[in-house]
Parts: sequence; C-alpha cells; structure tokens
Amino acid sequence: MPDLPHVAPFFHADSNTWSYVVHDPRTRAAAIIDPVLDFDAKAARTSTASAQALLAHVAAEQLDVHWLLETHAHADHLSAAHSLKASHFPHAKLAIGAGIRAVQHTFHPIFNLDQQFPVDGSQFDHLFADDECFPIGRINARVIAVPGHTSDSCAYLIGDALFTGDSLFMPDGGSARCDFPGGNAATLYRSIQRLYTLPDSTRVFVCHDYGPGGRAFACQTSIGEQKRGNIHVRAGITEDEFVAMREARDATLAIPALLLPAIQVNIRAGALPDADDNGVRYLKLPLNQID
Repeated sequence: MPDLPHVAPFFHADSNTWSYVVHDPRTRAAAIIDPVLDFDAKAARTSTASAQALLAHVAAEQLDVHWLLETHAHADHLSAAHSLKASHFPHAKLAIGAGIRAVQHTFHPIFNLDQQFPVDGSQFDHLFADDECFPIGRINARVIAVPGHTSDSCAYLIGDALFTGDSLFMPDGGSARCDFPGGNAATLYRSIQRLYTLPDSTRVFVCHDYGPGGRAFACQTSIGEQKRGNIHVRAGITEDEFVAMREARDATLAIPALLLPAIQVNIRAGALPDADDNGVRYLKLPLNQID
C-alpha cells in the first residue's frame, strides 16, 4: 500500500482561508500550501502571527519543508510564502502554476508596474506545468491545472489528498466565483469535471470555508461527496446550468475587501513592493479600475 500524506490544516478566520502543512510520515519531507500573511488594512500593517502556527507544527513534527505551494494568486489575503522562505526555509522552492504569467500580464498595467517587474513568473522559484509530477519525500505529487476561477489556478494531488484551491468549496458551499480577470465559468466547470475523474475516495481539502447555515468551519471532504452533493456542480448538473447559475451569482457578489492589496503582493510571490527612497514600502490603490 502506498504511503499516505499526513495533512495538518490551519484556519485563518479573517479571510476564511485554510492553509496546510503536508508531509511524508516516513521521510518527514513536507510542503506548505497557501500560507497567509496577516494584514490589517486599516493600519496597513502586516504580521506573521498566523504563520507562526504553521512554523510551530513544522518544528514539533521535525519536518523538512521542501516546497511552498500556491494554488493561485489569491485575491482575499496576502501570501506568507515569501516571508516563510526568507526567514525559515531558504532552500524550499516557492511554486505556482504557469498561468501566473497571464495574471501578471493582466495586472501589470492596472498597477502601472515599471519595466523592472517582469511578467514571466520569475518571482517564483518554479512554475508548474499541467500534469507535472514532483516528490514530497516518498510520496508522489501531481499538478492539475484547474483554470476558471482564475487563469493560474491549480490543484495539487499529493498521494490520496487533493488540494483544490478555490475551485471547489465544501459540498454545501459550492464553487468559486469566476468574475475576476481571466475567470470563466465554463472553464471552471470543465476543470471540476476533470477533478471528478479521480477516485471517489480521494480526500479533498478546500482553501476556503464560510460555514454555510452557521455550521462549524470545515476543510475536508471527498471526491465522492462532491459528486453526490455539491450544491453547484454535483453529478447531473450540465455545463449550461452551471454557467447560468455561476454568472447570475457572481453578478451579486461584492469585490473582495483585500483584492487590490492582495493581488499586487501575490503576483510578486508574496514579496512586498520595494521600499521607496525613504525606506517605506507602499501599496498602490488604482482608482476606478476595478468594476
């Protein structure tokens, strides 16, 4: 029987984000997925308080972190991946799907980034191609491109554990919005159908949960449970039905509160903008550019 990864989830309540530390129990090799950098928008202050819980787990389990993995350039929180690499895991590879180039290209003019900001993904250590495989200790991991929510979205299948990013929520939460630049509801439907070809027993770990109906926040389900019960895209829902539902729902959703701060940091792999000549770093707020 193949080795199965151990998955430790961590919930960031301010952004309803789940981050994960995944490791091979035999070799202690590990990956950190979607870590969050705390950001107080009112004071424009960052901190690594939430990331400390991930670091404590890594230390307690004596793990060797090989990878810092992003499922996409998030629009609702700042990534802590750059901070973690710089301060604790300099030899870990910080990686994302190759679609990040399209996201960078889209937002480069919106933020009026200068020519010193390349749109080739070189801010990251590695850009994953669709179906690319990589090891975490003795456990094989595979990248599954799942565009639709964003053009750079990818899922990570690590052993029997699938990390879906924002493509799928818990079954009673449905699916992610598709109205960001590069998003497309039909594309998301096809991406989810691809995930549904995995065995029903595949463990599914989501990136966000909002506790629909007041239930306790949760992060784990399965492919079988998604196919049977996902309120947006269960078995039997056609692509046309999904697209009509998704587009109508997206038209009612507000822009995420941290979209502008988050995107301009996350397309930099979580690095903050360079400091000005006074030593202070600044985030830009482009006026009247986001609908």
